[in-house]
Amino acid sequence: MNPRELRATTGLAAIYGVRMAGLFMVLPVFMLHADRIPGATPLLMGLALGIYGLTQAVLQIPFGLLSDRVGRKPLILAGLLLFVAGSVLAAVAETIHGIILGRALQGAGAVAAVILALTADLVGEERRMRALAVIGLTIGLTFTAAMALGPVVDQAAGLSGIFGLSALLGLVAIVILFLWVPTPARARAHPDMVPVWSALPRVLRAPDLLRLNLGIFVLHLVLAANFLVIPVLLVETLGLAGASHWKFYVPVLLAGFALMLPGIIFGERRRRVHSVLRGAIALLAGVQILLALLVLDGGGLWTLAALMVLFFAAFNLLEAGLPSLIARVAPVAHKGTAMGGFATAQFLGIFAGGVLGGVLLTLVGPVGVFLAGVPLLLAWWWIARGMHPRYRSNRVVAVPDHWSGRDAELLRALAAWPGVHEADLSPDAGSLYLKVEPGGPDTPELTAWLARKPGA
Repeated sequence: MNPRELRATTGLAAIYGVRMAGLFMVLPVFMLHADRIPGATPLLMGLALGIYGLTQAVLQIPFGLLSDRVGRKPLILAGLLLFVAGSVLAAVAETIHGIILGRALQGAGAVAAVILALTADLVGEERRMRALAVIGLTIGLTFTAAMALGPVVDQAAGLSGIFGLSALLGLVAIVILFLWVPTPARARAHPDMVPVWSALPRVLRAPDLLRLNLGIFVLHLVLAANFLVIPVLLVETLGLAGASHWKFYVPVLLAGFALMLPGIIFGERRRRVHSVLRGAIALLAGVQILLALLVLDGGGLWTLAALMVLFFAAFNLLEAGLPSLIARVAPVAHKGTAMGGFATAQFLGIFAGGVLGGVLLTLVGPVGVFLAGVPLLLAWWWIARGMHPRYRSNRVVAVPDHWSGRDAELLRALAAWPGVHEADLSPDAGSLYLKVEPGGPDTPELTAWLARKPGA
């Protein structure tokens, strides 16, 4: 990357990361405050924990589309200001209802799609995958950091301190946006990154994409529901003080990440990612059953730690593997729409997990919360049997000006190229989107071919 692209990548990854930290720091400690928040019930606590997923799901596609008209930075600024306002409201709230409203506002700052669009504006096509990899790595590291930082801040400043720090992180993100991230000369449409309204019906009806959307919904439902129980289980059943929870979560998360890596490597090298992911779904279902048995039998801290390592190994494997399948099965020019639908399902899963977990915690207790995920996971495992993704790769290449006005000629030539499965152009014909078979043309080969003038 050149220096400008490096600034864009690091700055946007930092904005994505600090916003996520503000949303997730509360996850490991929120339920520990249930008896101290006026008006709190298990259902309302679950709603407060997950409602940001609902507002995020509703607004993230409109934010991405609107940014094509009003500009990326103004929309990111608006989203971050909503996030800051929600954090401040939750910090000063005196009842659970105020916290619910604050969390809803936090999620309303749904800037994820806009950040990806600005990344595409600022980073060249040939280097865009590197930028997205940096952002993806930042998301993973941020989740671990938030799980560690939440209990520490809670011990020092309480729940209001966590929300106050979230507001501060939002302000830091605004500073980064305007002092570090470059401003693009113009915003372009990027259908491989940002949803397109006209493509939504086609994408949302595609059977394989429906399977993947169902999967990410169930995965995050189970995650949100589990964290209505696990923090309290650590304190009340296993005797681990809230201030020490970071000592539990950090090793568990790191061990889960390390255990996940061989599965990813095996799946990619043997081209069996789909089989590996189905194995991870089955493992999650088994862990949920064992967590319920642990509550019933009063298992110890080390048993819970082992189960959570397995949980996060399977969770991380699915969290990393499902988006790669989206890229493989989505129409090449509408990958952004497919990813938008996928992200919407993910956030709806967080909301559903908070609400369902709160209802079950009220009616049947912790065992019911853990067991509720089992039939959902098994249904997902069964439905995923019908999916057989092909191992094709996506390419995004800049189109030189000398191809201007020759769109049909360009696409005909590429359709005849061995190994090219699908080809399309961006709305302004400035970018070429390809889906290629294994052994098909790579990016340098395509770039060199495009550099030659037609007929040369």
